[in-house]
Amino acid sequence: MGKFDFKKEYKDLYMPGKKPVIIDIPAIKFIMVEGRGNPNTCKEYSDAIEILYGLSYGIKMSKMSGTQPEGYFEYVVPPLEGLWWVDDESFDGTKTPDKDKLCWISMIRQPDFVTEAVFEQAKLKLKKKKPDLVLGNASFKIFAEGLCAQVMHVGPYDDEPDTIKKLVDFIKKSGYEHDMSSIRMHHEIYLGDPRRTKPENLKTVIRHPVRKKSEEG
Repeated sequence: MGKFDFKKEYKDLYMPGKKPVIIDIPAIKFIMVEGRGNPNTCKEYSDAIEILYGLSYGIKMSKMSGTQPEGYFEYVVPPLEGLWWVDDESFDGTKTPDKDKLCWISMIRQPDFVTEAVFEQAKLKLKKKKPDLVLGNASFKIFAEGLCAQVMHVGPYDDEPDTIKKLVDFIKKSGYEHDMSSIRMHHEIYLGDPRRTKPENLKTVIRHPVRKKSEEG
């Protein structure tokens, strides 16, 4: 049997079309790192990505040392995701922000067999391997995102506003409204590696939290 690939097994979550859709996202386990600053230039962001992949691959490769968690199965590490906002400003991605003011939570989904104890063990191993990495900002959480609208953006990241405007229009025309909050925000899932993929071929899932217009608060 091949490795379990979350992107292929949950195409509704990871492979939407270019036409926006409404979807109810279940509770999912993540390793997260929170920070702020321009993702293209700040060390905090590059360190966060190194931490996320270091922990995720550490858990995946635990089988090599015979320390795999109970319920372990072969799988492909899921894609990098990001929640984005700007303090004291409304942010939905339709306008390019001052990137130095961006706040973010970068995260990678984990299989259901991962627990807080498994996460802590992975942190200990990564700290021994890379003692200079500061792991205090890494956390293991269950994220219940709920009702959302999502769409696939194909192309450079800086061209996302045009796709997001289509998503915003769809939300309004479909009888929904944005439901942004401190835990529900602009969400991106990165399906391509910008180091190896031409900008015009990059695929990014863009997801916004919504609620029915008739609902209050």
